[in-house]
Amino acid sequence: MTMNTNCLHTGFAQGHVSLGGSTAHRSSLALQERRTVKSRRTVASVRCQAASTETEQATPADALLHNASSKAERFDGRAFRRGLGKTGRYIRNPINDKDSLALMETHGVGYSTTGLVAQMRESGNLWQFKDITVKLANAYGYCWGVERAVQMAYEAKKAYPGQKLYVTNEIIHNPAVNQRLKEMDIEIIEDKTGTGKDFDPVQEGDVVILPAFGASVSEMRLLSDRKVQLVDTTCPWVSKVWNAVDNQSRKAHTSIIHGKYSHEETVATASFATTYLVVRDIAEAEYVADYISNGGSKTELLDKFKNSVSAGFDPDTDLERLGLANQTTMLRDETLQIGKLLEKTMMEKYGPAELKDRYMVMDTICDATQTRQSAVYELTATQDQADKRVDMMIVVGGFNSSNTSHLQEIPELRSVPSYWVNSAACIDVDSNKVMHKSAHGDMNETKNWIPDGPLVIGVTSGASTPDRAVEDVLDKVFKIRDPSYAGVPPRLEPAVPAKPEE
Repeated sequence: MTMNTNCLHTGFAQGHVSLGGSTAHRSSLALQERRTVKSRRTVASVRCQAASTETEQATPADALLHNASSKAERFDGRAFRRGLGKTGRYIRNPINDKDSLALMETHGVGYSTTGLVAQMRESGNLWQFKDITVKLANAYGYCWGVERAVQMAYEAKKAYPGQKLYVTNEIIHNPAVNQRLKEMDIEIIEDKTGTGKDFDPVQEGDVVILPAFGASVSEMRLLSDRKVQLVDTTCPWVSKVWNAVDNQSRKAHTSIIHGKYSHEETVATASFATTYLVVRDIAEAEYVADYISNGGSKTELLDKFKNSVSAGFDPDTDLERLGLANQTTMLRDETLQIGKLLEKTMMEKYGPAELKDRYMVMDTICDATQTRQSAVYELTATQDQADKRVDMMIVVGGFNSSNTSHLQEIPELRSVPSYWVNSAACIDVDSNKVMHKSAHGDMNETKNWIPDGPLVIGVTSGASTPDRAVEDVLDKVFKIRDPSYAGVPPRLEPAVPAKPEE
């Protein structure tokens, strides 16, 4: 099959990596923290050079930033971010610029107001084309934090004409959106070789956008020292997780982070913690709980989590007080399960009287993640009822999107045929073939995936997926059924877009 390479190269190679996979392609969080500030000059020299300049011209806000980052005993991330807000070089909220919003609509990177998805919303999330019935999940696609981040990037492009703009990673995990930013001359600073990002081209006065899932402390400190204009699009739900690990650090608790250690959000979250251990799933959490309860081989534990713990981690002392945090895109039910496990483990080891001092948790589960997962559970909950079941699921979202992988995981666990595509480029209309990804990272090609006869398709999309991507996928599905299909005429009057979660 000759597949459009856009299906393969936009995120496939950067899909999530299992902790049980080959160590050849893994790197520790600490190593990523070092690599992320790679420059032809060393980071130390950059900071020293910036500090020497600020000795003569330092503002109170700049002093606060350096005081926050110079405390050897514990980095005060909260004070650091407050200091950024006082520099005059830091923006963290959108301004709802009408021109920017209109351009997003034109580029198809916002909510659909005239297309197929908009019309489906007005039809009870249902659409009929010949003998194909499409059921759109009750919650799907762009979340508030993602839409907000894209909007701020568009607003920054308008607000700083003639200035060089960068973003410290993909703004969100969606290939079409990131390609649009590149076409707008916003340069994405990526670690393409595994040796770290190169921030050398970024100079004082440039504009640097921090993506929706945040940036590590080391990146923010480097950029602050460079005196760039920062546009911080970090989702407030991610910031909430940072506050949680900051509170845990203040109380000398180790942060147990439910997440994927190599995911940018988890890297950023861990950088705000003093001591941490990242667990990917309940199985790894159970391993940690067993060590707390029964002891074991320290060497074995440290080897198992060598890519997922803070520097100098000692399980014999650092697991005596715990706090739970999570990567916002993980499976909600599994995060809750891990929380209950850790709470039970600490209570059994230290007794109910000490539990309050030994374990702390703050609800950091993202509402958008939760509602999208619940909607897929609902869509696939009636498979035993012929009049309500779906014959297949289509999941649309970037192949490197964690939240999308968990949407795909739900129908897989329920044995519902499901096809995760990152864009319409994965679908070959003439051959009725699709290139799709499993929740665990395998790429597959399926022939005759749209069979003849009546078909009920459930559709959802990841929180980083604009409505246009879903519309493009459905256009190809309908064209497989009827080669003469020419698209759904747009509404003459724009519909009110679905209100995202806030």
